[in-house]
Amino acid sequence: MRDRAVPFAVAACVFTLDRITKWIIQSHLALWEQLTVIPRFFNIVHAENPGVAFGLFANSTGWWRNVALIGVSLAVLVYITHTLLARPGVHSTVLRIGLAFVHGGAIGNLWDRLLHGTVTDFIEVYAGSWYFPAFNVADSAISIGAGLLLLDMWRSRGSHPSPVTDRA
Repeated sequence: MRDRAVPFAVAACVFTLDRITKWIIQSHLALWEQLTVIPRFFNIVHAENPGVAFGLFANSTGWWRNVALIGVSLAVLVYITHTLLARPGVHSTVLRIGLAFVHGGAIGNLWDRLLHGTVTDFIEVYAGSWYFPAFNVADSAISIGAGLLLLDMWRSRGSHPSPVTDRA
């Protein structure tokens, strides 16, 4: 049972950290207010994103945007929950922790979308004239989780027999 609880505890930690950081930003910075942390490299800004990552669909109007985004988030959460609960011990630790990070991040952004219709973003990174759109702890956790999933796929390649065998 403990083996099943660990990824959900990690997801709960990600969600809690996401909620705390977003609360700090919302309560201490006005919308679009910006604090320079490291000039020309790192800012804190209070942004509200009605779309998804990098502002995709942010300018879309209509009820379908939120329904689609909420629906996709719920489908991902159901799939990850099912994967984490099914057959404990089958999946690697890297895969389970990667899924936990994605799970916690998805819940954090879904929470915002359900309560406010937007997601609070606050981290801005620059490198010279290159600018990375604002993001948050949940987005970071989803990215880290995706990286861990890729690492797990890379590490496990060749360890599973191919479903197609050469019968020459």
